[in-house]
Amino acid sequence: MKFPGSVLASVFLFLAETTAALYLSSTYRSGGDRMWQALTLLFSLMPCAVVQLTLVFVHRDLSRDRPLVLLLHLLQLGPVFRCFEALYIYCQSNHDEEPYVSITKKRQIPKNGLSEEIEKEVGQAEGKLITHRSAFSRASVIQAFLGSAPQMTLQLYISVLQQQVTLGRGFLMTLSMLSIVYGALRCNILAIKIKYDEYEVKVKPLAYVCIFLWRSFEIATRVIVLVLFTSIMKTWVVVVILVNFVSFFLYPWILFWCSDSPFPENIEKALSRVGTAIVLCFLTLLYAGINMFCWSAVQLKINNPDLISKSHNWYQLLTYYMTRFVENAILLLLWYLFKTDIYMYVCAPLLILQLLIGYCTAILFMLVFYQFFHPCKRLFSSSVSESFQAFIRCLCCTCRWQSTSESVGKANLTSSRDQDETPSTSKISPDPTQMSANDLCSV
Repeated sequence: MKFPGSVLASVFLFLAETTAALYLSSTYRSGGDRMWQALTLLFSLMPCAVVQLTLVFVHRDLSRDRPLVLLLHLLQLGPVFRCFEALYIYCQSNHDEEPYVSITKKRQIPKNGLSEEIEKEVGQAEGKLITHRSAFSRASVIQAFLGSAPQMTLQLYISVLQQQVTLGRGFLMTLSMLSIVYGALRCNILAIKIKYDEYEVKVKPLAYVCIFLWRSFEIATRVIVLVLFTSIMKTWVVVVILVNFVSFFLYPWILFWCSDSPFPENIEKALSRVGTAIVLCFLTLLYAGINMFCWSAVQLKINNPDLISKSHNWYQLLTYYMTRFVENAILLLLWYLFKTDIYMYVCAPLLILQLLIGYCTAILFMLVFYQFFHPCKRLFSSSVSESFQAFIRCLCCTCRWQSTSESVGKANLTSSRDQDETPSTSKISPDPTQMSANDLCSV
């Protein structure tokens, strides 16, 4: 049985970030910065409440008689209690022999074209630990993109305006960055396990390292770009955020309406139609929040029973990163053109170059992960290198077709010019077949 290390990591980041945010908000209050205090508390307490609801929903505590657990969640102490409960289950499982077990069947990742089906006994204690890990994985994603990401953006923006980074603010930004990257990492792992649910998925340590570097560069550059643009165009950044957010929020619903599928009813048996709609709206809200800062690694599909598309689409991935790179470049260009005096001692061209290279580095680590370290890369219909080679071939064929069409066009233009010049030259040297008898006699 695996040690619940992911549960401990989630609870540590949750408590540390909340404590740091509360301390920083108190310093803002003592300094008279009421607006910064209110926003810091908002981005700290709002995800806390959503995390409590998520843990209650996953463990189905509303349908069970556990008033003490619900009280602890109301007091924002639910994650701490769940962590101690998971540790207690893990410690007790090593001493008690379970009389009741369930058997799960998983397929191994194919090797040499062969895939074996294996059976595994799962006891009640291990099943409870699996539920705890699943609940905290989802809670980490919610904490990261509904709380930590806007919190880090806010604190970095305050640091740019005040041109200084205090100890408390720097500590909170560090914790927020770790929380975002950890949430993105859990999002990647959740996407892999949901897409390949029938397979036994084992993620290697190097894969975690690669994902961590990929997400770190991607999120850091995205947040810095948004902060730089916000510091010079406070009104237009609202437009940029709303366009991004609304687009990703409505995209799954547009696909659902175009598919003419019935409204999903099998998300949770205890939920009514209104409750199901609320859950789906929250999922699309979270989906939009993730894609605001980084690639979500999943495609939300409302008409699917699992709510996630299990097909791997390289073109969506390529479209997202190309669009995001162009958007970041445009925002940086606008910042360079309209930057104010607070950036007097900043080498703007060098900063822009570093940010664009940083985003390209994130893309490079992503390609390395999918090519070498993805646990289910043998199941891909085409690898990253094969897709890249196909893209290069398509590009070369397009260039050749354009050059051929241009050469053909030039040849047609030359022949048309020759035809236009033929009457004038016929007067100088007429065709012998068309000469008269007098002309022949004179010759």
